[in-house]
Amino acid sequence: MSTKIKEICPNCGAELESYHNPTPTVDIIIEIDKKGIILIMRKNEPIGWAIPGGFVDYGESLEDAAIREAREETSLNVTLTGQLHTYSKPDRDPRQHTISTVFTAEGHGTPRAADDAADIGIFTENTLPGSIMFDHREILSDYFRMTGSKKQG
Repeated sequence: MSTKIKEICPNCGAELESYHNPTPTVDIIIEIDKKGIILIMRKNEPIGWAIPGGFVDYGESLEDAAIREAREETSLNVTLTGQLHTYSKPDRDPRQHTISTVFTAEGHGTPRAADDAADIGIFTENTLPGSIMFDHREILSDYFRMTGSKKQG
């Protein structure tokens, strides 16, 4: 159920109704050259290691958003290989209620941090950083379990 919010227009004083809904996002687990997966160090708060991803633009499909976000943050062209799962716990992002559809992809090119990424790294299941943002450790655990990936590092 959407939460209906009543606000007062600051210009005319009229009562306005709007809806407060979760925001759709995408995350992309990018496999690169059979070496591992890409994580980015976020440039903006909250800062930390995370799966590349972001908000879906109005009029954009989830798939197009995933391809765009991957390119913006990692400088990689990606080929989507599947949809892992959708994560929707209301507290998964401390900034607001988001619903993330997680895609898997193969990356093509040389990874370079860009846009909202301050740094970039290639990790395996055994070399993941100690601190990972949001619910991304749970997502990565699901990914490694579902794919049977036991990439050594």
